[in-house]
Amino acid sequence: MSAAPAGHARACFDFKSASLPLISVVLRTSNLAELSQELQARFGETPNFFDEDPAAIVLTQIEQDPTPLSFSVLVTLLKHYKLRPIGIHGGSAAHREQAAAVGLLDLREISSGAVAVPAAEAPPTPAPAPVAAPAAATGVTMVVDRPLRSGQQVYARGADLIVLQAVNFGAEIIADGNIHVYAPLRGRAIAGARGNTEARIFCTCLEAQLISIAGIYRTSEVALPPEVQGKTAQVRLVGESLVLEPL
Repeated sequence: MSAAPAGHARACFDFKSASLPLISVVLRTSNLAELSQELQARFGETPNFFDEDPAAIVLTQIEQDPTPLSFSVLVTLLKHYKLRPIGIHGGSAAHREQAAAVGLLDLREISSGAVAVPAAEAPPTPAPAPVAAPAAATGVTMVVDRPLRSGQQVYARGADLIVLQAVNFGAEIIADGNIHVYAPLRGRAIAGARGNTEARIFCTCLEAQLISIAGIYRTSEVALPPEVQGKTAQVRLVGESLVLEPL
């Protein structure tokens, strides 16, 4: 309940709590050169993977690292990939002081629903085969039974994703495996996010803003073929091209 100031019929503004979707960028190194290489390897060919998403920089894993961390460089680096850092979570007293100097907030709590993007993980050991196998989902399936609004994002890490209601314009769904949408797909759908070229996207009404499999993407700037526009369809990868087919 808000009270109007004296002499005014009503208040000019209100304060209300709000829950905002955040991308959690979990740092595992203070070496920004290494971080830059990792980001380029993972997102360099998918410039629309993020869309000016607000981000929290999670420092809990490098709190004891004595290596200096340049927050001004880090912020610039993340902005290059269309992330908008707004604050930090965890870290040392020095981290918090340096982050505040560049305008980052101290976020003491982060919702468990935030999507984590691990940064600078150790590269996997290559398999002893002439051609590296694509990253595959674990067989687990995530099910979302609510509509997704603009600004909301769901990531099925190491899993397939099933969405039972509409993915509206501005919403984003990501899966390391396949994506199934049994409703209109109007937002962004990214399957095979970690390089699984066998992943597919299935939906009952294809009207997507962006579709992507293993880093190969197509945006709504190129009109969908009439045989799949607004219809039941699948999207799969053949070589370096996305193939859209009616079902």
